[in-house]
Amino acid sequence: MIKIERLRALGHELRRPEADLLRQGNYELRIGREGMNYRILYFFHGRMAAILAHGLAKEREVPAKDIRAALERKRLFEQDPQTHTYREE
Repeated sequence: MIKIERLRALGHELRRPEADLLRQGNYELRIGREGMNYRILYFFHGRMAAILAHGLAKEREVPAKDIRAALERKRLFEQDPQTHTYREE
């Protein structure tokens, strides 16, 4: 949760080693915990919102299939943000 809070606080200003650009507007939030590397792939919607699109545990570079999954979720969200936004009741 601390890394997500840092993303919330710093937004576009968050840089390595905590975050890095992957491609086509998708970024990775980099988390290391108890010897494991985790990534949350995200993109920005405007200047104020970071959309968390995909999560994974990894050993080396982020696999292409995971980047493709995040890119597809970004495409779907951009087509219809209302449908692809979670709202608590």
